[in-house]
Amino acid sequence: MKLLTLNTHSLIEPDYEAKRKIFVDFIAREQPEVFALQEVNQTAAAPLLGEIPARYYPCSGNTVLLKADNHAAAVARMLEKQGVQYHWSWLPAKIGYDRYDEGAAVFSRAPITAAENLLLSKSDDYSCWKTRRTLGICAGDVWYYTVHLGWWKDEVEPFAAQWETLSRAAGAKKTAFLLGDFNSEADVRGEGYDLVLRSGWQDTYRLAQQRDEGYTVMQAIDGWRDAPDAAAKKRIDQIWCSQAIAVKSTRVVFDGLREPQVSDHAGVLIEL
Repeated sequence: MKLLTLNTHSLIEPDYEAKRKIFVDFIAREQPEVFALQEVNQTAAAPLLGEIPARYYPCSGNTVLLKADNHAAAVARMLEKQGVQYHWSWLPAKIGYDRYDEGAAVFSRAPITAAENLLLSKSDDYSCWKTRRTLGICAGDVWYYTVHLGWWKDEVEPFAAQWETLSRAAGAKKTAFLLGDFNSEADVRGEGYDLVLRSGWQDTYRLAQQRDEGYTVMQAIDGWRDAPDAAAKKRIDQIWCSQAIAVKSTRVVFDGLREPQVSDHAGVLIEL
């Protein structure tokens, strides 16, 4: 069983359509059971999507309709054309870069039987760029959450408060995976990474029998440019499980080595 996470940057990314094809071809080849995406955008002013790709599972509380250039819908449609079927859901959280409905998506080869719309930030203002939501989907008896958290030292929307909400909700499930951009460096002690560990969650990177360096950000990116170590390598994209499991391998993907870069983040692919 394979799981993948990627902060896509989607419509913001230069050469977006070419990079989207590289990503879709990779998914069609590897066919992970579940993949979770963050920064899954659509242009807020774009026309409505004419025909929604098959196996879409709407998330309750989402009042933003799918638009013609929605990244998740494009990925679903392209996979369908390659004969690869996924069930999928998308949830916007806020207006990003002043023009996008920015959210997250989860794709599952098994049918989605439930979806959760979880507000993590204190703010529920759709126009506020610090508003954070998490989308969780249930496939079989396992929950998968696509995660994009705030920063540890943010004075308005700190990581710790968002993590408490997420951990309480996801931890109540029998088995749950958290996949995404935690905006917390695994190499930094006493901050978000250590808080997640102390909460009893298992880092699949540490559980893996085979692993690489794990770094998913190699240069200064949005949200980190003012940090003293902005250009340092960071392992901020992670996959956690609510219980200790057997992990065969974990590796960074789309880092420009085995696969081309498709975003300002690399992704993580694990095999259980």
